Amino acid sequence: MATPAAVSRHRWRRHGTSYLMLLPFLALFAGFLVWPLANSLYLSFTKFDGVTAPEFAGLENFRRLLFDDDRFRHALGNTFLYVVASVGIGTLLSLGLALAFGGSGWRHRVMRTVFFLPSVTSSIALMLLWKWIFNPGDFGLANTVVGWFGGRAVEWLATPGLTIPILVLMSVWGGMGYGMVLYVAGLGSIPQEYYEAARIDGATPWQQFRRVTLPLLRPVTTYVVVTGLIGAFQVFEAVYIVFRGTNNIGGVLDSGLMIVPYLYDQGFTHFKLGYASAIAWVLFLIIFAISMVNLRIGRALKEL
Repeated sequence: MATPAAVSRHRWRRHGTSYLMLLPFLALFAGFLVWPLANSLYLSFTKFDGVTAPEFAGLENFRRLLFDDDRFRHALGNTFLYVVASVGIGTLLSLGLALAFGGSGWRHRVMRTVFFLPSVTSSIALMLLWKWIFNPGDFGLANTVVGWFGGRAVEWLATPGLTIPILVLMSVWGGMGYGMVLYVAGLGSIPQEYYEAARIDGATPWQQFRRVTLPLLRPVTTYVVVTGLIGAFQVFEAVYIVFRGTNNIGGVLDSGLMIVPYLYDQGFTHFKLGYASAIAWVLFLIIFAISMVNLRIGRALKEL
């Protein structure tokens, strides 16, 4: 029987080259992911301004965040409203576009390309475009269209009630093409025999969609929803570029304040890096919990 030392030598001779080839990646992984995450977790329990040495504060940052910080709760409420609206509307429109333009003809391919382009365009360029569209002056595209119908110019970016709808519009327009491509792939993987059997049984087109298409698209829907949730919770560029004011990152009356912009404001404007780290970890726990719930619901529906 081989000794443990002999087994180790044999394993090293067989896989040693592979281990050595992995070392550069592991070093980069540890240096640029594991260490920053561990350091961020440590800083979340400290008072740290980026200059002086961190001062251990225990759970004070989390206590203050959850019980004393009204602005964080406001950002959390805005974020949940934005996430529900953008992910819900975006998912429905992605499915609708896939059903409308899922064919193999050249017209459908052109339309898929048109709707997918915003998903691969620079987000900074898109945000600047939207900022021009909703410019409060007469040269903004939205006010130009309003003027065609005899309306008065609207202060789009200075009206608190319009902030979340505008953010949702930007998110849905920029992301529904990506979801559409995933749904087109999902529709293409459904065997046509299922539809033929349903038609033979007398199923209407709506019944085929509800009983065949939707159940077989559940894995795609779960992926689209989960990735959409993760992305929506981390919204930053739209708020920072389009709605940022001179002294306020969240727009008028913090109407566009989200969790990540608030994290940025606390960490890099007020230099409360320990507090910002606590916000980051609370955000991680929220995203993790919601993602797990969605995956569990997806599995439960699959088993029905």
